[in-house]
This record gives sequence, structure tokens and C-alpha cells, in this order.
Amino acid sequence: MNLNPENGIHLTYCSNIHPGETWADVRVQIGAHLPKVKSHISPDEPFGIGLRLSAVAAESLSEPAAMEEFKSFLAGENLYVFTINGFPYGEFHGRPVKENVYLPDWRDDERLAYSNRLADLLAELLPGDLDLEGSISTVPGAFKPEIRTDADVAAMVDNLIRHAAHLVALRERTGRTVTLELEPEPCCFIETIDEAVDFFGNHLFSADAIASMADRTGLSGAAAEAALRRHLGVCLDLCHAAVEYEDPEQALESLARAGIRIGKMQISAGLRFAAVDESTIELLRPFNDAVYLHQVVERNSAGLARYVDLPEAIAAVEKNNGDREWRVHFHVPIFLDNLGQFSTTQDFIREMLARQRAAPFTPHLEVETYTWDVLPPDYRNVDVDSAIVRELQWVRDQLGQ
Repeated sequence: MNLNPENGIHLTYCSNIHPGETWADVRVQIGAHLPKVKSHISPDEPFGIGLRLSAVAAESLSEPAAMEEFKSFLAGENLYVFTINGFPYGEFHGRPVKENVYLPDWRDDERLAYSNRLADLLAELLPGDLDLEGSISTVPGAFKPEIRTDADVAAMVDNLIRHAAHLVALRERTGRTVTLELEPEPCCFIETIDEAVDFFGNHLFSADAIASMADRTGLSGAAAEAALRRHLGVCLDLCHAAVEYEDPEQALESLARAGIRIGKMQISAGLRFAAVDESTIELLRPFNDAVYLHQVVERNSAGLARYVDLPEAIAAVEKNNGDREWRVHFHVPIFLDNLGQFSTTQDFIREMLARQRAAPFTPHLEVETYTWDVLPPDYRNVDVDSAIVRELQWVRDQLGQ
């Protein structure tokens, strides 16, 4: 929904909370859930969709008949698409995903082809308002352990520039602007704001990158740099940032100084344990599912320690005692704060939304609680549509809506 027609601030939730890998499955889920959510949160105004498409679903939606049917549905229900989650390429629900969620990564031409297709689809789906840009969130380069050489980094940079050139051509052809947003995440190639600033400054916005962009697009050097900065940015996931103990003010200032746009902010909460001992392990066992990675960042007297998944972190506690705080990458409903013996990172969301309310820094806001199906039953004692409505209303309340 358009929260502020003057500034063009749009709020939605990500449809990756609903299982579905083929377009037929996605279409059924959208038809079942989006109109219900809209009837509660935006009954009289258009409601935007944060669409998640696998590579298989994107290929099917590219078929003219499927596209026309979907457009007709959107028009009939007063819905519109303005952002796509292009992070998970393949299956995302019901079976182990873990670190495979990052594959293919940005070294691989398959990631480039998939992202190009998503951009083409989004340009066609965007509503008539030409001022409304589209955003696509994507993996933060790759899973960090997979990037071992300068050649790996160079391959990612080259494909990202090739994608930016595709977005330039798409803009020239359609008049629509679509942007790609790399999403920092713990244990990935880009996991912190400092790493994002470094990667953009030393690679994506470097003199070599500008020259490559100019060569691929025929733009002047200045225009090529402007195009890179227009089409490549970050998706600021608030769970990821809080788990990394980012400081809200410093994070926003660092990105602004580097000229990196925040094309999209995913509003999500993680778990927070102010102290960790054997009782913490027992509290966490229900969250240790076999489907997703749940990275843990520990703050202790020596600084920060990172664990790729909960079992690794639990094993470390069993071996070593000491004072420590844990933040865990497990998306929980954002309206939850105090969970009894532990809490969530909701305070971080509150602070970021307060800053967005005072001085908007991103046009696209997307609630993303994709872990609904693996959330322990005690924390999902309502139906999913009611939970989504409650999350969206909580955000609106924080924004003074």
C-alpha cells in the first residue's frame, strides 16, 4: 500500500511466507491469502504485493497467457506488484534449504539469467504510475565460505555489472526503473554494513566497474556511474542487521556517505538472549529446524563470534563457559517482543522505523516472516492471515499511520 503519496513509500509483506515453488502453486497461494489480508489492512485502497518467485515460477509467469491472467487478477482485486524477492532461486519450503539457499550465487550465470528474468517480469507488472520504481532483493554475493579467491570476487562483480547493464536497457525500452538490492546476511560474503560499503566502493562503484558499465551500455563515464548507483543498492533486512549488532544511526550514515541506496527494507525480527547457558540451549531446541540456516552471532568479552547454524553454536556453549549474548537469525513475528525467558530484536525495528518516519530513507518496506511453517506452535497460535495483518498494522502504528 502507498503509505505516503507525496514520498511514494510502499508497504507490503513478502509472499515467501506462503509455500509454493511452481507458478501454479504461487498463484493459488496469492489468490487464497492476498485478498483476505487486503480486506483488513487496505480495504479501499490498492494493496501492493511483495512477490517471491522461484526460477521455475518465473519462467512460467513469462508465458503470455499466465501474465495476462495474473494482470487481470491484480486489476480485479485492486492489487499491484512493486517488489520481488529474488533471493531463493529454488525450493524454499518443506525440505532442507540451509546454505543451498544462496545457490546459484552471483558467480554463476544462472543467477544472472534468473535476475534478468525477474526484472523483465517486474517491469511488466508495475502499475501505471511511472514514478513507482521496482525493487528486487537478492543474495549478498554468495555464502562466505565459498568465496576463496580474487577470481571469485571478480566473477560476482562482472555478473552484477552485466545485470545493471540489463536494467539500463530495460529502462530505455520500457520507461520503468527496476533496481537490484543485495541483502547483507550473517555468514555471507556481505554480512555487515561495513562489508557492503567496502564491496560497493572498491568493486561495484570502482573506476574499473564504471568503465565496464560504460563499455556495455554506451554511456559516458559519468552516466555509467550514475546508472550503477541507481540500479544497484542494498536491501536492509532488520533481523540480519540486528543479529550483527549494527548501530542504526551508524549503519544509515555509512550507507549514505558511500552513496549506496537502500532500495528496500525488510522488516523482520530475530531472537535475542541476553545471557546464554544450558537453559538457553533447551529454549532454543524448538527453533532448531532442519529447513533453514539459523546463524548465531555471539557478543562476548573478546568481541563477536559467528556460528553458521544453531547446532554449531550450541556445541560451543557446551565446551566453553563464559558471559555471552546471542542473537539468532530466526524470523519471528515482529509484533512479539518479550517471549518469557528471552526476547526478540524488536527494539531495533522500532528504532529503524522511527528514523524512517522522521526522514524516509527507503521507498519500499516489506515485512518478511518466512519461517512461519517452522515456528514453534506456541508462537503461531493464530492463522497466518491474521498474523500478517497484525504485523502490517504494527508497522503502520510505528510509522504513525
